[in-house]
Amino acid sequence: MVKEPEFKRSEIKNRKNQVTKPRKHKYFTGLIFVIVVLLGTFFLYLGHIYRDAQEMTTKIYSSSNITKARDTQSLLKAGKPISILLMGTDTGAVGRNFKGRTDTMIVLTLNPQKNKMTIVSLPRDALVAVTGYKKYYPSKLNSAYDYGGSGTTIKTVQNYLNIPIDFYATINMGGLENMVNAVGGITVKPLLTFSYGGHSFVKNKTTKMNGSTALAYVRMRHSDPLGDYGRQQRQRQVLTKVAQNGTKLKSLMTERFFKEIKKQLKTDITFNDMLLLALKYRGTTRNMTSDYLQGEADLISGISFESVPATEKQRITNLIRSSLNLESATTGNTLLNSSSINTTEK
Repeated sequence: MVKEPEFKRSEIKNRKNQVTKPRKHKYFTGLIFVIVVLLGTFFLYLGHIYRDAQEMTTKIYSSSNITKARDTQSLLKAGKPISILLMGTDTGAVGRNFKGRTDTMIVLTLNPQKNKMTIVSLPRDALVAVTGYKKYYPSKLNSAYDYGGSGTTIKTVQNYLNIPIDFYATINMGGLENMVNAVGGITVKPLLTFSYGGHSFVKNKTTKMNGSTALAYVRMRHSDPLGDYGRQQRQRQVLTKVAQNGTKLKSLMTERFFKEIKKQLKTDITFNDMLLLALKYRGTTRNMTSDYLQGEADLISGISFESVPATEKQRITNLIRSSLNLESATTGNTLLNSSSINTTEK
């Protein structure tokens, strides 16, 4: 059973010039919940209808169309640490094929040798040169997906931090309405009082939400004193509830639930990859640590960015590379698109 996270809005304050320390969490972010629940429910489903489960993974598979920095199949078979870039997009409506910028970007590493999972959030407004689109510099990190999809985003993150990205997974937040309906609705205690899109919410009042209500709840941003941080909290809260309901056998065996998963999730993790993940990486959930790449507010030509100090970038590069059992290396250059990523193991 996935536990509902404890949300403390007072914890998010003015983060400028602050560097986040690694810390333990009792919960994943919402996007990670969906990916992990997908994998978990997939294997329960596998025991009942193997062929249908295989068909589902075929439907959600989408190649990044790039040459990977490492041999991912060898890594999985050997049970070595891997990385997954998790992205959340909000197309604004169902059926727009995952176009748009990424609202959420997370580098997830799984180290079965240490039974450890490391979760690193990246600021969507981080100042970068998007790989293959340097002419548009300065750009925001979340524009990489809009320019060139998952492949361009992977290469940009790799070059930015000098880390290998082995797999990716993208969830379309624009399809959240149907996902909530597919699990029979959710019950949520709103984090603040507000009205949006014809729906009203009262802080801490238990509220039964259908798809349209949940979508309005997570979409509002400008009336939240925490802005994007507040919206991300609400997205995480709702996705956690979707994950909770999705793990129930009743939802699991509902064709509608899997139809929505197939529509809203894309990944280059294959059916066989999932089998190996279940076999060799399940222990990584025993020890979870999360961190955040901390930027500082910056204004360039009237556009707001987050400029990340070199020392902070290096700190996160060290953290991720260490979690992958890779040798230490200098972090990436914001302005340069490196042609190779250091993947030397310790």
